[in-house]
Amino acid sequence: MKINNYKLFTLDKFIEDSLYNKKYGYYMKKNPFGKNGDFTTAPNISILFSEMIAIWIISFWEKLNCPKKFNLIELGAGNGEMMRILVSTFNKFPKFQKSCKISILEKSDLLQKIQKRNIKDKNIKWLNSLNELNNFPCIFIANEFFDALPIKQFIQKERKWYERYVKFINERKLEYIDLPFNMKKFEKKIKFNISYKQKFIEYSPLAARYLKNMTNKIKLNGGGILIIDYGYFDKEMKNTLQAVTKHKYSDVLNNYGNSDITYNLSFKLIDKIIENLGSYFSIFTTQKNFLTKLGIIERAEILSKNKPFSKKIEIYSRIKRLVDENQMGHLFKVMCITNQKKKFKLGF
Repeated sequence: MKINNYKLFTLDKFIEDSLYNKKYGYYMKKNPFGKNGDFTTAPNISILFSEMIAIWIISFWEKLNCPKKFNLIELGAGNGEMMRILVSTFNKFPKFQKSCKISILEKSDLLQKIQKRNIKDKNIKWLNSLNELNNFPCIFIANEFFDALPIKQFIQKERKWYERYVKFINERKLEYIDLPFNMKKFEKKIKFNISYKQKFIEYSPLAARYLKNMTNKIKLNGGGILIIDYGYFDKEMKNTLQAVTKHKYSDVLNNYGNSDITYNLSFKLIDKIIENLGSYFSIFTTQKNFLTKLGIIERAEILSKNKPFSKKIEIYSRIKRLVDENQMGHLFKVMCITNQKKKFKLGF
């Protein structure tokens, strides 16, 4: 692995290079999903997860007064499994399907190829940027998207702020180093007081840019954003940076370019960013509450009817993994963002 002559990276630049470098970036060279990969996402656990998302999308479209043309955009579609089920479900709703223009934003060429093989729908458009979207209303779906974006970390020590860097001692030895940081100047740039009552901050400039871009489109054309991700509701931020290899946690600084680097979203911070961007309505809950309110248990009962006992056990064990408080039910949070005129609370 070549470091391109850099000895010091800000943490977000280190993560960006480790995950998305075109030659050796984790997401650019590897299919990380499933048993043979490094982690499993909700759409790959049960098709009922994606069916619930489909119900939510169709209901939200109805809330928007059934526009004859609108954009449905999935941000980071993984191996395409959720979109595959969404498309299959939408086929049962001809009026909706006719109105829906589907796009996928995916940075990895490798994952794009996997998605195209899995979904098999010639009408889906793959985007390099959200700026390619037309001026129709937009519904954005972000399932485990934001946690894969690079973050900065800021640490307060003796009332002074520092930014975390990664220092390359050599090609195999890396270490963290914290350098003095001008927080006041940074807060002036991002236009809000991010350090208020905080001692540790995780902030993704790229996530903030995506949120600004999406809310601008909602403001101009209508629509909303659905975010599903690892996260917490606490006001005080904390260090949640982690790496995953073969379904186990690993050292972030080890195995450069060969492990997934992720973090838990501060949904209070997202709310703060959204509040700063304009007059928007936001609401959040746990994945357990969201899926159960949408009827995932009832759907499981219908699906398991007349099935052999072994099949019923499999269906319910998969549902349990999604909604159990000790598994994904509380670990994952769900957030909806709309404009103030189209408040939407289904699932919340």
